[in-house]
Amino acid sequence: MGGVQIGGRQTILQNSRLNQILDSMAGRRVLVVGDVMMDEYVWGNVRRISPEAPVMVVEVERDSYNPGGAANVVNNIQALGGFSSMIGVVGDDDAGRKLASRLAEIGVDVSGIVADNSRPTTRKTRIIAHSQQVVRVDRESRRRLPRHVTKELAIRLADGIASADIIVFSDYDKGIAVREVTQVVLDLGRKHRKRVLVNPKPRNIKQFKSASVISLNQAEAESATGMPIADERSLHRAAKRLLTSLQPEKLLITRGPLGMSLFDMNAEVETVPAHPVEVYDVAGAGDTVVGVLALALAAGATMLEAAVLANCAGGAVVRKVGVATVNRDEIAALLNRERSNSR
Repeated sequence: MGGVQIGGRQTILQNSRLNQILDSMAGRRVLVVGDVMMDEYVWGNVRRISPEAPVMVVEVERDSYNPGGAANVVNNIQALGGFSSMIGVVGDDDAGRKLASRLAEIGVDVSGIVADNSRPTTRKTRIIAHSQQVVRVDRESRRRLPRHVTKELAIRLADGIASADIIVFSDYDKGIAVREVTQVVLDLGRKHRKRVLVNPKPRNIKQFKSASVISLNQAEAESATGMPIADERSLHRAAKRLLTSLQPEKLLITRGPLGMSLFDMNAEVETVPAHPVEVYDVAGAGDTVVGVLALALAAGATMLEAAVLANCAGGAVVRKVGVATVNRDEIAALLNRERSNSR
């Protein structure tokens, strides 16, 4: 029987168990709260330099768009057979209506999305030429949410919590991570005994004290602690500071080619090695990791099992150009490849 070997305590997880969890993800219900965005793409080719300035001229062939930010977490959950309810804010504009319509088309409950006429829908437009990103154009507002909007978000949170198996807060620092919202999420999670998994930006991280799981990438962990992470020793010091100040049940630090490090409250660590894959685009990979973590935990996985599956999902999604999703078969393929390599 094949298995995946994990560093740290040299834990071996059986592939049969991990595949069982993958199968059990279907139908799990995740309440996702966060900064909703639209990821737009302009695809084209470059054949000349502009006569007006020393810049490339991109000859546009097609346009496309996908849910981004917290909406990309939702998109990944739906792609794996889960069911998501989205709570967030869009502008009262065509982009916001288009984004809500796309989410509804893939089966997302969008009744928790609030339109705010004081801001635009956050949009990231990427110009892609020959499969390479040339430039990105952002349209957004980081102004504080109006009081009536935060009140409406709190109402919709209370309405959606009962049917959820787990709660995710996906913070992109675009305005939703304010005390009036974050505290409601944490309080409702405790009241209804639902895990709250948070992917915070460093400047908002203190608002998520006592969340069930906090997930950060290495750069975010460095920024949140003010401690450069250069080796295992400095990683442990930074993790201990985060654990002491935030008191989560689990802390996950993703480290790119160095894999993932999972810490508990005693600062004991399990290391999940990265998969050796060719990286085309890391955009949105964190959303994929968070979505798979949430679904796996909702399906009864331990935190370590969930991290292993999320690690496979992250390895699969970075092989794709643009913000993308992964499916069950792609995750299973990396699991099976890991088993073959360990023989």
